[in-house]
Amino acid sequence: MESHLRRKSIAVLAGLLLLACASGWAQEKAAPSDSLVIKSESKSVTFSVAEFHALPHLSLTVHNAHTDTTESYSGVPLAVLLQKVNAPLGKELRGKAMTNYVVATGSDGYAVVLSLAEIDPELHQGQVIVADQQGGNAIGKDGPFRLVVSDDKRPARWVRNLVAIAVKGAQ
Repeated sequence: MESHLRRKSIAVLAGLLLLACASGWAQEKAAPSDSLVIKSESKSVTFSVAEFHALPHLSLTVHNAHTDTTESYSGVPLAVLLQKVNAPLGKELRGKAMTNYVVATGSDGYAVVLSLAEIDPELHQGQVIVADQQGGNAIGKDGPFRLVVSDDKRPARWVRNLVAIAVKGAQ
């Protein structure tokens, strides 16, 4: 009887493990989205690829430690996009607003956090952009949008297949 229960338990655990692995694989292979949602507590804006491409862009050259190469990107500064949802930036970024942060999420569920102070060009020298071009071409297989943080020593906070950016408050 005990060995029957042990075999049954092992079979159940193996099934759960397979389900967990399949679920993780499906999440990792999620298809890129063709839009980008930016939201705050008071407002939400969705950009299609064409609408995003029409916004003013800047170019950025960064070192990608994962590939050990220098890469060039073109995109829209995240601060510009956050202004469209009334995020407190510039002179408004003080006091309680200094506890605000952004969660950037990819279609595979990968998410990173940046403080508004890291994004605001009046407070921080580095560039944070939402890129739609790499090396003069559309980003392609990694989705139409990628978050790129210029001053990071390795691209752990770069988000490929970027689908959502949410402004949140810590307090």
